[in-house]
Amino acid sequence: MTNSCTSDTDDSSFESMRTIVKIDSTEIYETTYNVFSNVDALMNEWREGSYLSKVNRMAGVQSVNCPNELCIQMERAIDISKQTQGAFDPSWAAVWELWDFSKPSVPNKDEVQKRLPLIDWSKIEVSENTIYLQEKGMLVGLGGFAKGVALDLSDRQLQNEGFTDYMIQIGGQIFARGKPRNIGIRKPDGFPGEIIGTVKLINGSISTSGDYEKFFIHDGIRYHHIIDPSTGYPARGLRSVTVLSMNASEGDALSTALFVMGLDRGMSFIESKKDTEALFIDDKGEIFTSTGFNLN
Repeated sequence: MTNSCTSDTDDSSFESMRTIVKIDSTEIYETTYNVFSNVDALMNEWREGSYLSKVNRMAGVQSVNCPNELCIQMERAIDISKQTQGAFDPSWAAVWELWDFSKPSVPNKDEVQKRLPLIDWSKIEVSENTIYLQEKGMLVGLGGFAKGVALDLSDRQLQNEGFTDYMIQIGGQIFARGKPRNIGIRKPDGFPGEIIGTVKLINGSISTSGDYEKFFIHDGIRYHHIIDPSTGYPARGLRSVTVLSMNASEGDALSTALFVMGLDRGMSFIESKKDTEALFIDDKGEIFTSTGFNLN
């Protein structure tokens, strides 16, 4: 297991939460690195010494004293779970170990069914300084949220330090402030660098979740890493979802939630959200956009 953040040979990138973080200016390196390191120490469930890993180990046993920042962010994750009626659910991680994409295999149906009752965001208890998972076997995974949190907190700190123009990327998510950036949207299963178009990003976040990031094919069926919390199996119907949002952590979570919801339900949801837009690519390759999403 890697450390929370290890410097890369390129002085404009580093590793955090098992993903490479890229910045467009070395001037913001130290601040961004420190923020991502702190978030990783709080919210990386894969890191043995993180507070979240302690919460998972104590599931069904006792509450865990946690820094206020983690409690705040956990409450926000729970709120998004409520809003999306569980399409985003941090307790989905109860089935994650059944899906090993380094050694592809389809898990036993009975084992998946046995763990489904452990996926329930309402069983996550948060107080001002403690977090408790009500049942043994529960696991919380914030991989679809923590990267956005780190982007938001980096943006806040950089603004406090007087920076006004920068761009930070981690995986399929970018936050930019200052001058407009034209961001390409990847074509699922396209050639490297092949895009379906671009969108202008100004003082906000763009986050994409796609079935091409981690997957394997078994008996002609694609199994990918975006798990539907209601079934314990990969969500079906879409290839990717891209969300534009002023808030990176919300955009991070919603790109996953909308993928799980599917086109009809997801489009209805995003049209009800203020200052948030989305682009959907379905399993036939057709593109659909919310009212304010301007694809070029």
